[in-house]
Amino acid sequence: MIARVLTLLVILVLATGAVDPNDPFKAAAIVEKPGARIPLDQTFVTAVGKPVTLRQLAAGKPLLITPVQHDCPNICGVTLAGIAGAIDRQAKYRPGPDFAIVALGIDPREGPAQARDDLHRLALQRPGAKWQPDALTGDARAVTDALGYRYAWSEPLKQYAHVSGTAVLTPDGKLSSWLYGLSPTSAQLDDALAQATAGKSGGVMQQILLLCFHYDPQTGRYSLAITKALRLAGIVTVLLIGLAILLLSRRRRAA
Repeated sequence: MIARVLTLLVILVLATGAVDPNDPFKAAAIVEKPGARIPLDQTFVTAVGKPVTLRQLAAGKPLLITPVQHDCPNICGVTLAGIAGAIDRQAKYRPGPDFAIVALGIDPREGPAQARDDLHRLALQRPGAKWQPDALTGDARAVTDALGYRYAWSEPLKQYAHVSGTAVLTPDGKLSSWLYGLSPTSAQLDDALAQATAGKSGGVMQQILLLCFHYDPQTGRYSLAITKALRLAGIVTVLLIGLAILLLSRRRRAA
């Protein structure tokens, strides 16, 4: 019986986590690559049309990279506002002198106009803010592949399926850690920057990845993909509770 329960649990997890090549939302993910070297010398274009490299922006400091679709109808703006809020709420590390932050556009068709609009929306959410991230456009695939950041184009939705997160790089361009989700805390940011400043790379971190949105063809609506993750977590929890009850019952009978 125990073997059957464990087998069912494994099958459920594997089936839910399997990637359907025909569903771009299931292909969107972050594959942990702590210590991976990230290419910093590719030229991108800033919101004012200036060519620049990640190495130039980092200037020997830790670098935060938030992959976004600048003209995104969903949570990209919230992601940027979340990491910006975490930076604003802490005083230990200052953007500019202590680290750099980049909103890296993943859609190669976007240009400076979309980047400017993205920064404008961010400014509206942070009145009085004294800094803004650098919003870049260009072909980001080499950088995102090195980061382990996976995304895919959805033709029906005319947008990229991608997850919410910010990569933290060491001063020499290695991946130190990820800040997951829409709103990391200032403490999480401080820890990540301290680790990156010291040139360290963390291990695999617990993560709940939030997709931009998922289209449900049965309802014709968009729903947060996190709902599926929570549903899976509930199923797994029930199975684990059942397994624990089964083990306790067998022990009592044996006694």
